[in-house]
Amino acid sequence: MNATRQQLHNIIDLVNVRELNVLYQVLIKFMSEDEATPDEIEAIRIGREEFKRGETINHYDIDWD
Repeated sequence: MNATRQQLHNIIDLVNVRELNVLYQVLIKFMSEDEATPDEIEAIRIGREEFKRGETINHYDIDWD
């Protein structure tokens, strides 16, 4: 049987809240470190569009103190 994402979501909903961190640590091992998530890809796209429109601030123009 091949698990679906929905089945995994349903199982996660059944996990005792005290064990969620353990489950998180296991699942994070399966994440590829060099692939951007859809949210990250969208954020990059938005940032590039803002840059093209001149809506960004240069790093050196920020008073970090």
